Amino acid sequence: MTRIRASPLDSLPDRPLTDQNQLTLCRLLCSISTSQVLSGLREAVFVKMIAILLCLIAALQVSSAKTVTYNWNIGWVTAAPDGFERPVIGINGEFPCPTIDVNQGDEVVVNVYNNLGNQSTSLHWHGMHQKGTTYMDGTTGGTQCPIPPGSSLTYSFNADQSGTYWYHSHNMGQYPDGLWGPLIVRGGEPWAGEIDGEFIMTLTDWYHTQMPTLIQQYESSQNEASNNGDEPTPDNVLINLAPNSTTFTVEANKTYLFRIICVGNFPGHGFFFDQHPMSVVEVDGIFTEPYPVNIGQQSRVTTGQRQSVLIKTKNTTDTNYAFFNTMDVNMLFFNEGKNPPSGYPSNATAWLVYDESEPLPAAPVTQAFDFVDDVAFTPSDLEPLLEPVDQQIIINMNSASISGIARYTLNDTTYLAPEVPTFYSALTTGSDASNPLTYGHVVPFILGYNSVVEIVVNDYHTNLHPFHLHGHQFQTLSRTSPNGGYYDPSSPLPSNVSSTPMRRDTLMVQNGGHAVIRFRADNPGIWLFHCHIEWHTESGLIATMIEAPEMLQGMAVPKDHLDICGKDGLPTAGNSLGNTSDPAVDQSASYGVPSDNEGATYPPPAGSNDDSS
Repeated sequence: MTRIRASPLDSLPDRPLTDQNQLTLCRLLCSISTSQVLSGLREAVFVKMIAILLCLIAALQVSSAKTVTYNWNIGWVTAAPDGFERPVIGINGEFPCPTIDVNQGDEVVVNVYNNLGNQSTSLHWHGMHQKGTTYMDGTTGGTQCPIPPGSSLTYSFNADQSGTYWYHSHNMGQYPDGLWGPLIVRGGEPWAGEIDGEFIMTLTDWYHTQMPTLIQQYESSQNEASNNGDEPTPDNVLINLAPNSTTFTVEANKTYLFRIICVGNFPGHGFFFDQHPMSVVEVDGIFTEPYPVNIGQQSRVTTGQRQSVLIKTKNTTDTNYAFFNTMDVNMLFFNEGKNPPSGYPSNATAWLVYDESEPLPAAPVTQAFDFVDDVAFTPSDLEPLLEPVDQQIIINMNSASISGIARYTLNDTTYLAPEVPTFYSALTTGSDASNPLTYGHVVPFILGYNSVVEIVVNDYHTNLHPFHLHGHQFQTLSRTSPNGGYYDPSSPLPSNVSSTPMRRDTLMVQNGGHAVIRFRADNPGIWLFHCHIEWHTESGLIATMIEAPEMLQGMAVPKDHLDICGKDGLPTAGNSLGNTSDPAVDQSASYGVPSDNEGATYPPPAGSNDDSS
């Protein structure tokens, strides 16, 4: 067996402790006048000195922020992560795609050239809020047009949030073919100075067939008629893009950080280190109070989620230990009324290697799982519960057969991609930008600026769904167990809602149950709220949060973003269909479910819509 070794990052970059907003606060502290200090007591002089020191430190840290530029040629590469050779999408001729590793406050510039030839593309910076740069969010149909083959586009944004993130294509179900990579932003980590090394670990399901072919099969009337519209089943499960060969070299009596990123398409993943307890210290870019995962317990992540854990190694090096990862077979099979095929590879193993001369042990046998509940985590900044609620949105999600094709609906509406990206409609329709009719079939919700928004998701489907919100990290107030019942307005929240709820940007909602989240709408822009299972994104399980559209008017869009629309003759003004004279006219009759969906294939076949996210 070939071992794929992952080495710890022994030399970590400098970490800025403050961002630009904190520098502004320090400047305010420093603005205390000398007369104010002299008129106070000795303590005031001391406070003034401390404030000046804080200002100097902040200024040094902000001045150390830099512009980090990447020039990426996105194209096809041949690879065999699990031994089956197939075309995958790489960057600059390499696969897997590179890791972005920057400091908080750095400006990230990515110059993209689409060299795929037969597919359009885009890049989304998963978890980054994009404050003031909603047009850099990378969602085709939401904030931009697809990048056609032979075209270039530049993404530029400030990495003002520390934590574990990732980037991926947000274009017509494309990223499971390989177009994704970790995005690490360093700064202010509570564990700084307390760890001896760190690793990045990716967990994913894997398919041997390319996504356009699978999407065409999935979104077909034949699949709905003969297979109940079920999703394609993955062929394998990978850890750091290998099924059972990844190793992490460790030393005795050390503390290591593992940044675990679920980059998959479909199922969630459960995991644990054999005979090594874990401590959860971050989820989705939010630092947490250390939460124990004891021996005999497991943690889990779903597609789009990240989780950082600390482990303490053993005192001796005479034994190596397994890391166990399993895909959620309930999501894959049992919740859809099926049984796994005999010998199906639902599990993968990696290893903590203390001594390379010692054997790699078999994966531990687990008879039952005891998962910790991520809703019980506490953010280390102890942000209080947002209240009162200014706007409540209740979303009832379910599956449906529309025109003989398996789709998903939110409040009985399936997302259908606009011709004009939703952001461009918000920019160019004046007062009609606050009218949901302007946006066509994107399941729009208009949010008032700075309002406290509560979203309730009722999952009427038979399966679990990981919901991801762009532009925000939300507070998680409650989530039922599977089949735990739907939201009851007369008894909206359980009595044990935390006064400092966990925040994250992706949450698994249980089948037959519901979840309640809150966030403050302080980030004007166009933000998708969608299931992060790519099959479901492609089949309409998307809502669009149109946040403070009146504040978007007049925002400048980079010329290269508009140019890529022009190359395909796509309009960049007016309502979802490009109507500039009467944007708020009802457009529902002009939309229909695509009869031939081949994902990111370029040029798109007749009967498809090339702007789907």
